[in-house]
This record gives sequence, structure tokens and C-alpha cells, in this order.
Amino acid sequence: MRQPYGRAIASTVTYAHPRWYADHGFLVVVQDVRGRGDSSGAFAGFAQEAVDTALSVRWARGLAGSNGRVGCYGFSYQGLTQLLNAGSDEALPDCLAPACCGLDERLHWAAEGGAHWWANGLAWALQLAAEGARRRGDAEAWRSLRHSLDSGAFLEQGLALLERHDPGGMGLDWLRRDPARPRQWRRHRVAAALLRRPMLLVGGWHDPQLQGVLDLWRRARAAGGQPQLLIGAWSHLDWQGGIDALQLAFFRRHLLPDGPDSPPPDPGPGAIRLQCTISGDWRSLPAAAARRQRQALAAPPDLARRGWALASDGLAARRCDAGELRSASRGAGEVVLVHDPWRPVPGRGGHLGPAPGVVERGDLDRRTDVACFTTAPLSQALELLGEPRLRLEVSADQPGFDLCASLSLLSRDGRVLQLACGYGRFLGDGCRQRRWRRLRLQPLRASLQPGERLRLSLAAAAWPQLAVNPGDGSLPRGAVGPQHRVISLQLHLDTSRFWLMPLFGAN
Repeated sequence: MRQPYGRAIASTVTYAHPRWYADHGFLVVVQDVRGRGDSSGAFAGFAQEAVDTALSVRWARGLAGSNGRVGCYGFSYQGLTQLLNAGSDEALPDCLAPACCGLDERLHWAAEGGAHWWANGLAWALQLAAEGARRRGDAEAWRSLRHSLDSGAFLEQGLALLERHDPGGMGLDWLRRDPARPRQWRRHRVAAALLRRPMLLVGGWHDPQLQGVLDLWRRARAAGGQPQLLIGAWSHLDWQGGIDALQLAFFRRHLLPDGPDSPPPDPGPGAIRLQCTISGDWRSLPAAAARRQRQALAAPPDLARRGWALASDGLAARRCDAGELRSASRGAGEVVLVHDPWRPVPGRGGHLGPAPGVVERGDLDRRTDVACFTTAPLSQALELLGEPRLRLEVSADQPGFDLCASLSLLSRDGRVLQLACGYGRFLGDGCRQRRWRRLRLQPLRASLQPGERLRLSLAAAAWPQLAVNPGDGSLPRGAVGPQHRVISLQLHLDTSRFWLMPLFGAN
């Protein structure tokens, strides 16, 4: 494992301590990347890792007591270090287990829908800045950075702190870039030979890097690999008991070719395992079935594949029960949604929240700046597996607005359980025109029971997941200020459509 947080931590927030793996017969190396922990040199972020990873893998093959085979593991930053490798053959690991990471710095690390991950991006950048202050021996800077995170002041002060204490840092560099301009961002390349190596990919339905994990799965399959894929009802840091037994079996299979057969729970190359975000049950697809029934797994029932339309008599933002999500070819009506910057709609749960996951949001839906569209009670069970998408015509009275969507389950006892969220940011004079606006929500697997209902909630803010849009056409850079405008959105429902895009296979 190669990571930037000090090797003694060894990612024990998500994995068993390295001693546990050592007790099962492995040599385990946890390495500080260049310029972090006790490693010398200057830290340059992901750009430095391809050469260093290749050197480290080649070095590890020659360790005393080793059989010469090397596997890599780790999540987030240490997930991507496994994939950034400038070497070939002996510099490539024999197998790898990347978790919660992706190759596109814009879409998998910093932004979605044209908007920066505000709270997440600032918090991570400040953590890296604090490690730099520690290495310099600047205790005052370290305490200032830590206090801003503990107090929540970083949401407003974070940019200034980064400018002062880590002006050349990767995190600040991302926050300076425009998330709507792909050419400003780096997308890392991975050798096809590495993508074909045995790979265990791990993601969480409530993790911001899930899209990166799914992208890696598709790339590995396109390169001829047979990656295993495991997606739990997990956030970035909470894996509900972890994957250590599975990971141990994976490494035994691929690093001990002359040893005993790999014991359960390793399902073998190409297998897919998905956890329901509501019940917690797992659905498995063996490798052979994945090749034979790839589209069948992905295709939701006809209702979800066909989708729903939005309809309202105009009061969907006034009463949470006044909007319909109905299985019809066309929607109906219009809704005016007013965003008051003095009281922006808070973000909650989801994959970007400070407390991610499934949350109750009934109080948010009762706000009059949230428009709600709800299905009739289900007559039969419905399994949702895919990426929810919304297509809606929207016009605004200002040259900038955000559109934030939340998909929830309404239980039979009246709870409103948020399952997935998605965000879109729109800037420029085109905001005033009636145009299609498209949102992609976080992928999910959720099993609904008869009598339950689905709800789509729309708002114009999700603070602090996103910086609050000032409405003047400029790129949002933080919390509400005196320059922020009231923004009125007109939702034109007649051509609306909400549906699920399959994750594995054709549309």
C-alpha cells in the first residue's frame, strides 16, 4: 500500500491492521509516498505516482522471504496509486485491489454536474495542507487548519487558508479549475496490461468515487480483464465490517499459485456482488452468468426502465404530496421554485454529505423551496438497480442556478428515506431560456416492497455539498454572501422524464 497520510495509519479506518495479513502468511509493505509521512522529497499529488509505484513494485519483488509475487491494495488515494504505474512486466503488480477511486480528477475526485464537491473537496485539501504544515514544523498553521475543520469554519474560510498554507497544493488547484471545462483537468491513463491483471474493485453506493470504480470496471472488461466487483451500502469510510476476509482470499488465489485452493468467500474472477442499500442483503452474479446474462442483471423491471413523468397542478413546491411521479408517456403542468439564499436548502446524507448514507428527509420535503413528485403506492415489489437520470426543461430568471435532485423511498409508516442524490450547475445567459437540463444521480441498488412509494425531490441548493450559487453567472466559491440573488426556477413538466440507466449492459 502506498499512501500520503503517514504509513503507521495503514488505512485501518477501512482495513484490518497489516499484522493481520502478515499473520496469514504475507509480507506487507505500507509506504509513505514521496513528500508525505517520513518520506523525503516534495509532494506533488497524483502526478508523481506513476514512476514511484513502478519502482516500489519492482523493489518489493526482491524482498527477503518473498516468492516474488506482488499484490497492491488500498482505497481512495492509495487506490489510485496502484493504477498509476509507468513500468512494464515486473514493475506491474500480479494483482491489485483498488477501492473507492477513479482515473478522472474532475469527475471521480472533485466535481459532478458542473459543480465542485464543496465540503468534501475543501476538507480533503485542508487535510493534505495540515500534513504539509506538520512536516515543516509549522504548528501554528497546523492548529489553524485543524480548528477550521473541527469548527466547520472551513466552509467559508477554507480557500483563504489553502492560499496561505498550501498555495501549490493539488486540492486548491482543483478548486481553482472550472468543473464544466474538461480540458482543464487531468484524466490518468492505465496500461491495458495492468487492467487485464486480476483485480478486485470495491465501491460503495454512498461513496463519491463510485462512478470512478464503475468506470474502472468497464475499462478493465474492455481491455480483456475479468475484474471482480463488490459494491456495498457503504460510505467512503464506513464499510460495515470491511472486506478483509474476501481480500485475503483474493490475494491467496493470485499470489500463492502453489498453495491450497482459495477458500470462500472469494467468488473468483469476473464475479459481481451488490448490496441492497435498504435491506442490506447481497446479490451475487457468478462470472459465467455475468458473461451470459450481463444485460439481464442490469435491466430493472419494465416500470423503472420505461421511467416516470412529473406532473403537478402547480403546488408541488407548496405541498410535498401535490406532485406526481407517474408512469405515463408525458408529464403535465408547471411549477415555480424560488431559491432564497438567506435560507438555502441544506444537503443531507447521500454520497457527498458530511454524514453520508440513507437519511430521513421528511422535514426537507416539507419546505416550500423543495418540489416533490411521488408515485402511487406500489402494487408489487420493485428492484431498482442502475443510475437514476432526470431530463427536465427548466428556465430561470437569473444567469445562474443549481438543480439538486434526491430520490427517496416513502415507507408505509410515513418515513421519507433518501436513497440517492444528483446535482447540476448551470451558468450563463442560456439559464433564462427554456432548455433541457439533465441530471445523473448516484447509482443504487434498492428493493422496494408493495405499498411503498418513490419520491423525487428537486431543490436549487444543497449546502454544504455544493457552494451556494450566487445567481449572477459566476462560478460559486463558497457560502452565501450579500451578492447572492433570489433565483426563481420554472419547471416545465410536460416533457419531463425520470428513469434508471442500467449499470451493466446496454440501455
